[in-house]
Amino acid sequence: PRTRVRAFRKGVDKRASVQTTKRGGLGGKKMKVVLSAALCVLVLGAQVQAFYLPGVAPQDYARDDTVNLKVNKLSSTRTQLPYDYYSLPYCRPDPIVKSAENLGEVLRGDRIENSLYHIEIRLDEQCKVVCKIDALTLFQAKVFKTKIDEEYRVNMILDNLPVGMVKIREENGLPVKTYERGFPVGFKAAIEEGGEQKHFLHNHLRFTILYHKDIETDLARIVGFEVEPFSVKHEYEAPWDPVKPSLETCHPGRLQYVTHGLAPQMVQEGEEVIFSYDVLFKMSNIRWASRWDTYLLMMDDQIHWFSIINSLMIVLFLSGMVALIMLRTLHRDISKYNQLETADEAQEETGWKLVHGDVFRPPARFGALTAYVGTGVQIIGMTVITLVFAVLGFLSPSNRGGLMTAMLLLFALCGLFSGHASARLFKMFQGTDWKSNTLDVAFLFPSIVFVVFFFLNLLIWGQKSSGAVPFGTLFALFFLWFGISVPLVFIGSYFGHKKPAVEDPVRTNKIPRQIPEQAWYMQPFFTILVGGILPFGAVFIELFFILTSIWLHQFYYLFGFLAIVFVILLVTCAEITVVMCYFQLCSEDYHWWWRSFLTSGASSVYLFTYSLFYFLTKLDITKPVSGILYFGYMFIISLGFFLLTGTMGFYACFMFVRTIYSAVKID
Repeated sequence: PRTRVRAFRKGVDKRASVQTTKRGGLGGKKMKVVLSAALCVLVLGAQVQAFYLPGVAPQDYARDDTVNLKVNKLSSTRTQLPYDYYSLPYCRPDPIVKSAENLGEVLRGDRIENSLYHIEIRLDEQCKVVCKIDALTLFQAKVFKTKIDEEYRVNMILDNLPVGMVKIREENGLPVKTYERGFPVGFKAAIEEGGEQKHFLHNHLRFTILYHKDIETDLARIVGFEVEPFSVKHEYEAPWDPVKPSLETCHPGRLQYVTHGLAPQMVQEGEEVIFSYDVLFKMSNIRWASRWDTYLLMMDDQIHWFSIINSLMIVLFLSGMVALIMLRTLHRDISKYNQLETADEAQEETGWKLVHGDVFRPPARFGALTAYVGTGVQIIGMTVITLVFAVLGFLSPSNRGGLMTAMLLLFALCGLFSGHASARLFKMFQGTDWKSNTLDVAFLFPSIVFVVFFFLNLLIWGQKSSGAVPFGTLFALFFLWFGISVPLVFIGSYFGHKKPAVEDPVRTNKIPRQIPEQAWYMQPFFTILVGGILPFGAVFIELFFILTSIWLHQFYYLFGFLAIVFVILLVTCAEITVVMCYFQLCSEDYHWWWRSFLTSGASSVYLFTYSLFYFLTKLDITKPVSGILYFGYMFIISLGFFLLTGTMGFYACFMFVRTIYSAVKID
């Protein structure tokens, strides 16, 4: 058998010798702990081992240890509808055991289950038969053909690593290895040139498992999981032996191995299908801590980095100019107003000081505004905390579903800040029914999201997709909403209402001042649309990569740059809103409350418009249900973006108005 293994290795893949390195990773390193105190710094020589996050700690394997290969969902960028692996007539274990999944995995449509693929560590195997289908039924052939037409890919997991097909791209003239997640169910091709295209099934898999070996202990860690799919019409020696079948198209004793030159396995009614696989182990110098690097290599990364830096530089330059102009102009205005001593001079004043008696007049429908701002505070809090955990590495792709789970939980917990912020505003506007306002905050955004989500979930149920959320998960979502978020909103609102109301720096007149006729370029519709351009410009390049990771099933892990872009977004929202608010007040229009929220919030209109452009140019979605799913989820994202950016603009304008009217002398 060992001779056959060596022959198989030589026949399939010419291997380069790899130098063996000592085992790496955080767990094997020793480090000195430096403890800093307020008055002194003590350097201790104690040696400790670093910790690992639960569920992502390294697993050491001895030779011939059995490792479980698990199957995950079938996914397609054309339909965006995931399906259970065993929804296709693949070889089934008895029983099928589902792995425990977190909330994020369920919402993503992951369905992780056991399989009949058995792998022993560092033991190469070839021509292993999984099972045989004597004859495809009409239904089985139909579902295979449908999934091939819709370009579905099979996802598998080994030691928490997703399977990937190797793709080589050039970078600075050097080849760089990247992974394409999963492998296709099959393909379509014409047997004869110009003939009708037929469906062919990938029924033979060649797994290449990269491992890093510790010389001292001879233990190994899996650092790579690659696959090469084949379509082969297997032939065998009759009669078929289910215990120890002998294949003629794949026989290691005769040095006969599966290649792409063999006759492919056609998909049609009555066809006999044999599923088989090979296993190759390759020693690698990749350390366990770096095993995700190949998965996280993004395509066109040079363009990505250049575009991000270019965008940030432009936005920072514009923000600096805006800040400089505003500081100089305001300083001149305040100095001029404070030098006006006589009543006649004061009556002749123009500009933003003239509306000091109306600028803090409560706006129309201020209850809805406080609900929007409160929800925006909740979303900002969730985003900031999520980014902090993501930058620190707690939400890496190795922790599947962790990002989605963290966002949902943090949104519920940030209800405390939401209730407090809305109650403070509501009391400042002299609102009386604070409990009703608190209900608006607790139910406004979540209710809209739930209605859209439930409608989309019904469509997914109708397609019998694994992306449909089961009732148990719906119950968990309801618990997060009614059991955690709503009580925390009321607690925050209670304490916010107990605090004294925010006092205005100037008195409000009893009779509203008449607003003069505004120029066309100062009309609300025009200024709001113009104000939303700059915040969108700060994020649209990064938005492209985020949409690609969501809808084209790629990994996104540039959370450091995302955090920088998020900060730039907040600064841009604040500055553009302050500038537009200043121009509005100089035009003697004191209705700034709603417009400050809508000016920066209008960037969500551009976001949704860009999602339409992305749908038409980058995606190949043809099914109506898939299109409805795309725009439904993009509506939810755009609505959240509207509340986030609008809230940031509102608070910036609020602080700006209070600051400038506190700085001038008003009798």
